[in-house]
Amino acid sequence: MEIKEVLERGVEEVLPSKEGLEKLMSQRKITLYQGFDPTAKSLHLGHLAGIIKLKQFQRLGHKVIFLIGDFTGRIGDPTGKISARKQLSKKEVEENLKGWLKTISQIIDFKGENKAEIKYNSEWNEKITFSDLIEITSNFTVQQMIERDMFQERIKRENPIYLHEFLYPVAQAIDSVKLGVDLEIGGSDQLFNMMAGRQLVKALTGKEKYVLTTKLLEDKEGKKVGKTEGNAIFLDETPEKIFGGVMAFPDQMLITAFELFTEFELTKLKTEIEKNPMDQKKKLAFEIVKIIYGEEKARQAQEKFEKDFQQKNPTYDLKIELNENLLETIYPLLTSKSEAKRLISSGSVDINGKTVKNYLAKIKAGDKIKIGKKIFATVK
Repeated sequence: MEIKEVLERGVEEVLPSKEGLEKLMSQRKITLYQGFDPTAKSLHLGHLAGIIKLKQFQRLGHKVIFLIGDFTGRIGDPTGKISARKQLSKKEVEENLKGWLKTISQIIDFKGENKAEIKYNSEWNEKITFSDLIEITSNFTVQQMIERDMFQERIKRENPIYLHEFLYPVAQAIDSVKLGVDLEIGGSDQLFNMMAGRQLVKALTGKEKYVLTTKLLEDKEGKKVGKTEGNAIFLDETPEKIFGGVMAFPDQMLITAFELFTEFELTKLKTEIEKNPMDQKKKLAFEIVKIIYGEEKARQAQEKFEKDFQQKNPTYDLKIELNENLLETIYPLLTSKSEAKRLISSGSVDINGKTVKNYLAKIKAGDKIKIGKKIFATVK
């Protein structure tokens, strides 16, 4: 990927401007980060968009920091919440972290020439004195904090807003100052928190900090895919479970998911999804599992899905005569050649587990052909 595509693919917006960041990246290598609060024992698919975006910047040679919010995770991010999050103990946060490092090290390079760094924001936030905090918070206003949508919603519902929740974006803003970064990445729902960091960096150092927000993966009701909504796919689950979870996506989610998690060309994707959403979901599921577990595990997960769920472990007992091409071979099993052509062109015919849309495709004895969801035949 080139700079322009990294700043556009899966990106909601870049502030203060995409052009300014693109120019900076063309002049020198930048330092960037994204923070992840360990509020659960596993990262989930919602996190993967940011991790992949970090990997894209790393491949361009920029300095990547994976920040673990072991301090901010104890406060609880109020973003989008109509009631306060449960505060976590230090022990709970440490317990949650145990499985994280293995997962992210399978995606981001922490050992190569341009290795990424892992930082913990407890390193500096635990050392801040009350005097320091007063000085830092003097750069923000109560009006600025209380104007947030979820706080306005709580006021309407007469739900309490706790003072420590105002301090969450302040703590995240301190991260940007301490890390000395050029850019912070996060989901579009994190814009307020990231802009607080931009504001504090400007106030304390006079430096420009860019903010890049990634698109959110949302279900058909418009709810963010994640653990809060109960629809998360966790990255430490088995390849088979992740594959099956992606296969359960509604069709409306596919384009955004392809944009966030793959590098496939998007121009013709909408048409391909309309033609055969099942094939496109399998392609997406394969890529996601491959990112986390590698190609071999992805292949095995796909085979298991097709056997257990899609084909329900079919046997290819039906025998058909070998003919000059795919069309001539399968049409005797159908009502007409035109029906055979329609099924082939729509992607409803597989040869040995691979979809074939060319009705003139050559086949050989022993090939296993699936037509639609019910016809499974072996070529004699």
